[in-house]
Amino acid sequence: MAVRVKEDEIFPNAAGIDVGASSHWVAVPSRSSDEPVREFGAMTDDLNAMATWLIACGVDMVALESTGVYWIPMFEVLEQRGLKVWLVDARQMKYVPGRKSDVQDCQWLQKLMSLGFLRAAFRPDAEVCELRAVARQRDILVTDQASWVQRMQKALVQMNIQLTEVLSDVMGLTGSLIIRDIVAGERDPKALARHRDSRVKASTEEIIKALTGNWREEHLFVLRQSLGMYDDIARHLADCDNKLNAGLKNLGQKSIDLGKTPRAGSKQRKEYDMRQVLANWAGVDLTRINGLGLAAVTKILTEIGPYLSRFPTVKHFCSWLGLCPGTKISGGKVLSAKTKRSVNRVRQVLKMAAMSLSRCDSALGAFYRRLSARMDKPSANTAVAHKLARMVYFMLTRGEEFVDKGQQHYEEQQLARSVAALKRRATTLGFVITPMAAAGA
Repeated sequence: MAVRVKEDEIFPNAAGIDVGASSHWVAVPSRSSDEPVREFGAMTDDLNAMATWLIACGVDMVALESTGVYWIPMFEVLEQRGLKVWLVDARQMKYVPGRKSDVQDCQWLQKLMSLGFLRAAFRPDAEVCELRAVARQRDILVTDQASWVQRMQKALVQMNIQLTEVLSDVMGLTGSLIIRDIVAGERDPKALARHRDSRVKASTEEIIKALTGNWREEHLFVLRQSLGMYDDIARHLADCDNKLNAGLKNLGQKSIDLGKTPRAGSKQRKEYDMRQVLANWAGVDLTRINGLGLAAVTKILTEIGPYLSRFPTVKHFCSWLGLCPGTKISGGKVLSAKTKRSVNRVRQVLKMAAMSLSRCDSALGAFYRRLSARMDKPSANTAVAHKLARMVYFMLTRGEEFVDKGQQHYEEQQLARSVAALKRRATTLGFVITPMAAAGA
């Protein structure tokens, strides 16, 4: 018996799933099963049973609605069974009235999916997801390590050891040696001050005064524990770095020339090698863009990967990042043009990069300063981050190289545009603008 499909259905064999913590509600087309809505548990066997049932019902596309991480195991199981899975934004169904139960949610989700009213959220390839998980874990460890440094500083201050007054970085070369010596049992300020590096601005006498304090046992215990946690996290960070570097090297498929190679063993050589790995993977060297350092490029590529074919145009990409102006318009009047709130990690990286351009002697730096002169700093920062996002998109999709033409070229270009605009304005008013040099001649 032939199955009748409605003409307005774009995905007639789509299913909708409302994802929960302990159970999932699944809806399939009513013509596919006598029981079109079923509930499945969250265990792996339940997920496999769900996939088997969906395939038996003739489903080829599945839409998931979830606001947590409960969708990830289901997504992977369904994808492994050959189903095309879309994760959709819950905000697309947020304002639909009367759909507040799990059963109604999954049915409404299935209907919207079959009519083609939903859009899939961006999810990079599996190889990028693996790198992304490691990179995010590394960020968490860096944050935790910084909190233990703060605890060490607090313990030192409670003993009136004022290292922060004489050292810019407590866990730098000098500070680290002093703290480790204190934990080892040294209390003599003169002996501790011998660890002073020649690059430290504070004198030996100032450091001796800062290291004269009250050595209380409870604060020393906290200092010892905090240093142990700091070192333990450092070991885990090294594991993350090794895992990340190994994964990136396996992905490099091209050979990009970065120019002169620094000498072996230097810090610049390590950064150069990492730049080479990222450039070979992406096909372009994103670190050539002013403001995007090695850490920023690593974050961008491990979050989205080098392949942006899921975004048809640069506008789609910038909109996904939350860097485009809003379009809240009613009756032809613009009610708001603010960018939407977003916790997108790539957006945060680009905004930090834009902030670093405020004193940069480049075309992008001049662009940032010109915007800052006519709008508030947050808006200028977002606009420059938008420009950086466009550069990243074009470099990754077209293989274009970034060439900084300098601040002077940018200012000359802006002057030429201003003169051209003045001439057009004068022409509309019936005047002719003559340059001062030409008028004097």
